[in-house]
Order: sequence, then structure tokens, then C-alpha cells
Amino acid sequence: MYKVCIVDDDPSTCRALRRLLDAAGYQTTTHQSATEYLAAPATATPDCLLLDIHMPELDGLSLQTKLNETGDAPPIVFLTGRGDVPMSVQAMRAGAADFLLKPVDEDDLFAAIQRAVTERKKDLPPSNADEEKLRAHLALLTPREDEVLDVMLTGALNKEIAAKLGIAERTVKMHRARLMRKLDAKTLLDLAPYIPLKQN
Repeated sequence: MYKVCIVDDDPSTCRALRRLLDAAGYQTTTHQSATEYLAAPATATPDCLLLDIHMPELDGLSLQTKLNETGDAPPIVFLTGRGDVPMSVQAMRAGAADFLLKPVDEDDLFAAIQRAVTERKKDLPPSNADEEKLRAHLALLTPREDEVLDVMLTGALNKEIAAKLGIAERTVKMHRARLMRKLDAKTLLDLAPYIPLKQN
């Protein structure tokens, strides 16, 4: 069975996730800090790492960087109570398998873990299918919606987008709602995968 390690400074979160994953049949371990995880034996490397971002001493993104430097980083699924688009983009560009906001839906969590461990076990590069799907969604946008998206991806607020594009804030809200629907995005974090495509 797959080994999943939870790294979160909140003991209650560790306990809840461990109960959930143990019940689902995963072999689960927990650490309450990034430094504690790094001190664990190398033989304990998990098939998937559930990693909180905001932790004292060494945060999740810094741990990800350290693991990447060793060349033996397990697939990482970030779980955080706070997050924004730039943060999720940084995590995904550094190789994270997924980035989920707490409280996470159980089905979403299990799906993210399964994708992560499957990719690791098969040792396959990421599929182009998702990228093609994203590009197809982008092609649905009008030129104005595309402009609004570009500014949104910088983390700008509606009023800042309106000022930059010279349009009313209510117009920004209208375009924003439409583009979110076309891109099949429910939250700003769902837009993170589009950033690399927009920068190409």
C-alpha cells in the first residue's frame, strides 16, 4: 500500500488526516514540522507528501525547494488554509502534484494523492492532455476577458483591474464571472495552471 506522509504544524489536522487516510488503507506517518521531516531516515521517503505551507522555522515551499535540491523529492500535495495564485504557481512550477485549500474535500484529496502516486510509480512525465484542455478553455475567452485574466493573474483586485484597463469595476466583475465560468474555475487558485500558458 502507498505510504503517505503528512507534514503540518497543527496536531489536530495531522490526527484528522491520518484517521482519514488510515481508514482508506494508506500507510500514514506524520510530522509537525519540516525540520522533523528532514530528520527522518531516508528509507522513510513516502510515495506522497501532504505538506502544509505556513509553518514556523521552515515553511512548506522552502521544504519543497530543499527536497528538490536533493533530487529525491516525493510527489507533493500542498494543503493550506491560506493561499493565493502566485503561491500556488510557485509550488506547481517547482513540481507539486497539487495545491488544495483546507478544509479539503475528501474525494479531491484522494484523487490528488492517487494522481501523485500513480505518476511516481509509473515514472511518467506529466501528460499533455491537461495542457491541451487549458488551451482550449483559453481559446473561448473574448479579447477583453483575456485582458482581465492577465491582470487577475498578477493578484490585482477588481478596482485595480478596472483602473488598469480603464473600465468600470462592475464591468470587470462581469468579465471576471464569465471568464471563470469559461475556464471552469471556481476559485482564483483554479487559475494557477493557466499562468505558464499565458507567459509563453
